Amino acid sequence: MSDRLFIFDTTLRDGEQVPGCQLNTVEKIQIAKQLEALGVDIIEAGFPISSPGDFQSVIEISKAVTWPTICALARAVQKDIDVAAEALKYAKHKRIHTGIGTSEQHIRYKFNSNQDEILERAVAAVKYARRYVDDVEFYAEDAGRTDNVYLARVVESVIKAGATVVNIPDTTGYCLPEEYGEKIRFLKEHVDGIDKIILSTHCHNDLGMATANTMNGILNGARQVEVTINGIGERAGNTSLEEIAMIFRSHHELNIDTNINTKKIYSTSRMVSSLMNMPIQPNKAIVGKNAFAHSSGIHQDGMLKNTSTYEIIDPKEVGIDDCAIVLTARSGRAALKHRLHVLGIEMTQEILDKVYEDFLKLADKKKDITDDDVLVLAGADRNVNHHIKLEYLQVTSGVGVRSVASLGLNISGEQFEAAATGNGPVDAAIKAVKQIIRRQMTLKEFTIQAISKGSDDVGKVHMQVEYNGQIFYGFGANTDIIAASVEAFIDCINKFRH
Repeated sequence: MSDRLFIFDTTLRDGEQVPGCQLNTVEKIQIAKQLEALGVDIIEAGFPISSPGDFQSVIEISKAVTWPTICALARAVQKDIDVAAEALKYAKHKRIHTGIGTSEQHIRYKFNSNQDEILERAVAAVKYARRYVDDVEFYAEDAGRTDNVYLARVVESVIKAGATVVNIPDTTGYCLPEEYGEKIRFLKEHVDGIDKIILSTHCHNDLGMATANTMNGILNGARQVEVTINGIGERAGNTSLEEIAMIFRSHHELNIDTNINTKKIYSTSRMVSSLMNMPIQPNKAIVGKNAFAHSSGIHQDGMLKNTSTYEIIDPKEVGIDDCAIVLTARSGRAALKHRLHVLGIEMTQEILDKVYEDFLKLADKKKDITDDDVLVLAGADRNVNHHIKLEYLQVTSGVGVRSVASLGLNISGEQFEAAATGNGPVDAAIKAVKQIIRRQMTLKEFTIQAISKGSDDVGKVHMQVEYNGQIFYGFGANTDIIAASVEAFIDCINKFRH
C-alpha cells in the first residue's frame, strides 16, 4: 500500500505576500474552490490578525469549501490565536497554524530572548490553540538554520503540548537538500512521540533548491508538504505544488501518493497567474508555455517517432489538451463558456455576455485567442468600478519625430482631455495622464510580459508607482502595448487612497 502525502497549499497566504499579488475576497474564494477541485488536503486561507480583509477572507473561504481542512496562521501570541479561531468558526475542518522562530538568529536578534524562553512560548501557544481546535500545527520558523538538538527539544515539547502537525520550514531557502533531509531524519530518530504526528516541509527557493529540499524531506519521513501554485511566494518563492505532484506521478517506484487531480493543474496554474497578475516564466517546469515545446531538430525527430523519447509527462496528464477548441471571431458564447470552464472559471450569464462582447472586439484584432487572453478578458470586470477610466488614446510617433499623445479620461463620470510630448509614445501618454491627475507620483517599475504568439498578441504590462511613500501595483492588457501601459498606470492611480 502506498504512503499518503498530504498537500498543504499556501497560495492564499504565503503566495499572496508577493508584492502586487493581493487578491480580494471574491478572488480568494474562486481560487479556494479551484484548489478544492484540484484535490488539495489543507488550504492555508490567510493570517487573520494581519488585516480585516484577511480575517474576512478566512471566514468566507471556510463557508465556500467543503472537504479540505481550512488553516489560519497565527504567531505564538494569544491574541493572534483568538482571532484565528474566530475566523475559522464556519470551517468544517479547522486547523490553527502557530509557531515561533527557533534559530539562533531569530532568538537573539528578532526576539532578544533565549532558547528556554522560546521553548516555553512555543509550548504555551500550542496548548492555548488546543483550547479552540483539535488540529494544531506548529511551525519552527527558520528551522533550516536551527541546531538539530535544540530543534528536537522544541518538536518533542510541542508534541507533548498537543501539536498534531509539526512544520520544519527552511524559511530562508538556506539548506542543501542532503542537509534538509538529514534534519528530518534526525527528528524522526531522536524525538519521542514523533510517530504520533505528521512532519511537514515548508521550503523556500532563495537558492533554487525548494523542490529538491522538499523531496529530501519526504524521502526521510515528512508526510505533509507546504506548497504554492506556480511556486509563488515571498522573495524567490516556495516549492511549487505542480512539481511535487508530477514527481510522484512520474516515479511510481517511490510508492507515495497524493490526492491531486493532475488534470486540473494547468487550469489552476492559469487562474492563479491571471488573478494575481503574476506571469509564469516560459521555462517553468510543468506549467510554463515551453514545458512541452520542442525546437531542437533532434528532439523533434525523436518526438515524431515516439513521444516518450523526450517527454516523461503526457501534457494531457496536467490538463493541457492539444485538441482544445480554438477560439476565433466566429466562435459563439458556448465555445467561450466551455473554454472558461476548462480554465476553472464559472460566471453568470450576465457577466458572460459582457465578456463575450469584449471577446468579439479582441477577436477582430487577433487571429486566434489564447488561454491567457481568455483569462485577461474574464478578469477585466474587476476594473468596472474604477473611478478613473481611459476613454480614448491617440499617439503619433516615428523615427526623427517627437512622440505626441492625446487622451481622454472619464473620472467619476466627468470627461477630461490632455496632450503631451515625450521620449517615446509610452512616455508621452504617461505625461498626458499626469497632466490630468496632478499628483506627485513616481513610476518605479515597468514590465512588459513577453509577446510570443505573434505581432497581434495581447501585451501584458505590470507597473509600480510610488505615491505618498507607498508603492501601488497596476496591470494592463491590450493588443496595443501603449494602451496596456496607460491602463496599468491608471490601475495604479485607482488604488491610491483618494
